[in-house]
Amino acid sequence: MKIGVCLKQVPATDARIKISDPDSGIDTSDIKWEINPYDEFALEEAVLLKEAGKASQVIIFTVGDKSSEANLKNGLARGADAAVRIDNAGLSAADALGTARALAAAISAAGVEIVLTGKQAVDGDRAQVPAMLAEVLGWSQIQVISKVEVADGQAKGWRNTGGGNRDVIATSLPVVLTMDKGGNPPRYPSLRNIMMAKRKKIAVQPHGQTSASHVVENNWGLPPQRQGVQWISGEGAAAAKELVRLLREDAKVI
Repeated sequence: MKIGVCLKQVPATDARIKISDPDSGIDTSDIKWEINPYDEFALEEAVLLKEAGKASQVIIFTVGDKSSEANLKNGLARGADAAVRIDNAGLSAADALGTARALAAAISAAGVEIVLTGKQAVDGDRAQVPAMLAEVLGWSQIQVISKVEVADGQAKGWRNTGGGNRDVIATSLPVVLTMDKGGNPPRYPSLRNIMMAKRKKIAVQPHGQTSASHVVENNWGLPPQRQGVQWISGEGAAAAKELVRLLREDAKVI
């Protein structure tokens, strides 16, 4: 059995984001890229399943240009066996459904039975592609889980629901699973594996023209700059009265 993992390249979490212009989005000239943190948990679970004898191969998939290959090599160094990069200039502006369709075509061609992804990407935070991917493939799905078990043609996932409670969901294969943080911590690649990954070839798979995006992003801008701290003079009841007035009339939060 083959396991697929969807990896997305996102700006590093400590990157300083700048807007290029309202129509084209962020300025990527000085951006450092990394694997989406939730996808790292997905990759770790896939590699553990292979190590446990539940799968013969782990294949990672991404939609992106050649700049994404460094992070695919990172995924190979962490234990994946093969990598597929779906390349089409038109996909750079694709919405979540267009991306899901491109991934589904590559996953179907590879003969994968389980797909693991992060629950969301930290750049857009929309959490749409995994559910759409399952819908396009016609597969079962279990969302936002922190533990996975696979046996006898079934997948089982544990989802934290708060207050110390967990849901346990089981479904038949094939299936799309999305990982939350809190499961097995992602491994760091060893120097030996990094050197071996450099020699592996990444399969580049072109994708046919996607249909027009149903969602268009525009009017990009940064949040308004926070105002400085406002000090309240006086003490006791007078200061408290002034604080309430500011919260009601200026901040308009009460």
